Amino acid sequence: MSRRNIVIAALIVVVALAGAAAAMKWLWPSVIDRRPKLAEMTPLAPVTRSSRIVLPAMITMTAIRDLMERAPRDLSGKPEMPLAPPGAEISWSFARSAFAVSGRPEGLTVSASLSGSLRAGGQTGGPGFGGGLLPGNLFGSGFPGGLFGGGGGQTQGQNRTDAASEQGAQLSGNVVLTARPNLLPEWRVQPNLVAQVSIADATISIMGMKLTLSNELKPMVERTINEQVASLQERLGSSSLIEQSARQQWAQMCRAIPLGAAGPGAPNLWLEVRPTRAFAAQPSIDQSGVVLTFGVQAETRIVPSETKPDCPFPSQLDLVRQMERGEVSIAVPMDIPFTEISRLLEAQLKGKTFPEDRSGSFTATIEGINLAASGDRLLMSVRVRANETKSWFGFGAEAMIHVWGRPSLDRGRQVLRMENISADIESEAAFGLLGAAAKAAVPYLERTLAENSTVDLRPLADNARRSIEAAVADFQRSTPGVRVDASVNDMRLAGIEFDSKTLRVIGEAEGTARVVVTELPAQ
Repeated sequence: MSRRNIVIAALIVVVALAGAAAAMKWLWPSVIDRRPKLAEMTPLAPVTRSSRIVLPAMITMTAIRDLMERAPRDLSGKPEMPLAPPGAEISWSFARSAFAVSGRPEGLTVSASLSGSLRAGGQTGGPGFGGGLLPGNLFGSGFPGGLFGGGGGQTQGQNRTDAASEQGAQLSGNVVLTARPNLLPEWRVQPNLVAQVSIADATISIMGMKLTLSNELKPMVERTINEQVASLQERLGSSSLIEQSARQQWAQMCRAIPLGAAGPGAPNLWLEVRPTRAFAAQPSIDQSGVVLTFGVQAETRIVPSETKPDCPFPSQLDLVRQMERGEVSIAVPMDIPFTEISRLLEAQLKGKTFPEDRSGSFTATIEGINLAASGDRLLMSVRVRANETKSWFGFGAEAMIHVWGRPSLDRGRQVLRMENISADIESEAAFGLLGAAAKAAVPYLERTLAENSTVDLRPLADNARRSIEAAVADFQRSTPGVRVDASVNDMRLAGIEFDSKTLRVIGEAEGTARVVVTELPAQ
């Protein structure tokens, strides 16, 4: 064949191929998309989840003892003695030892020993004695000579014209204060205080008369101490300290906590916390101290912008059975747009070619993927480029293959995976002119999607955990005499739901909380 004929034949082949390619583009568009009809979806309703925080506060015995030690140590007075000789003047004084504080399930006990003296003088001239009890204060503030003020006895000055002879005797005894505190629904504590006093026998001679005073002194000291205890009980019972502290923490908890964005290009999200209920257990007492356990139940939800929730403070405190430990349990609904899920899947699947060994009559490469919801399933629209490999022409074509799957949450691995994957029947005709060779790509595509269609949700969970930890850390701000230990130990994913635009993942943060009070505030 002459060179001229060869050139003409080559041109004819090129023109034929160009014509065939043009005909293929005319007969079969570059991408055939036969997307199935999607079922209508009801939009996800705003969702709230119930969360709770249980916080046991241990008030140490040392803190209770130090508070009691602020009381004055001295107690004195002048008894009225009907049988005393005319002109006799009698006075007594006690000093207490340091308080010893102990606890048992039955109650809290504060005790101290008393030591003092009894003085009696015989006056031969001047006016007779007429005196009353002039007490100090051993137990607390809120009354004269209180926990933070002065105390001690007083003396009555009189003009004395005659000398007096004086006799003395040593006194001893002890005082025991028992408290059985009871928490009331009105945010108050009823301390239920009871005092017991004992005084050893003491006698004294004055002006030739021997007087036994122990039995006379005990009622007077008891009366003095009981008056102080009654005043202390009234003050403690009406104290609003617990309510004020609870109101401060309630207001601090009622807010929106920033969570950041779910992914690139996604809006910042907020965790709204709205406390709705307060509960507490009755105080428990042991050798270490007194434990007051309070809890808060709150509604939590994810919102796209910062909110200012309304959280009315409860007028009543719900009393519940004893709670063994402190806990932090916060449920977090996290909404992720399907555009973000599609982006994550495409990053994992784009460029994958199958069969991997290229042993068949074709190869197919994933070029893109998009998700859409329909009923209880998701439709994955996969853009695929298929190339025929056995013929001299090596035809290629693009197609959109639609594959159904059901989303499933792998709680152990914290990933979202697709199950029950199957190609939509209409997709089998997507490859058009490539025919059966390219249709064989569908089973390989299904297998590839089943093995690789997972979305790692751990970064989302970790981000939520960090945000919750930052919120919990607010409760650990140090104040004098108070140590708060709170932490988030686990963040697990508990469930999923979705509508046509959004995948909602429910997360649950679990942790512990505990308060130790080593110094009680002065009031």
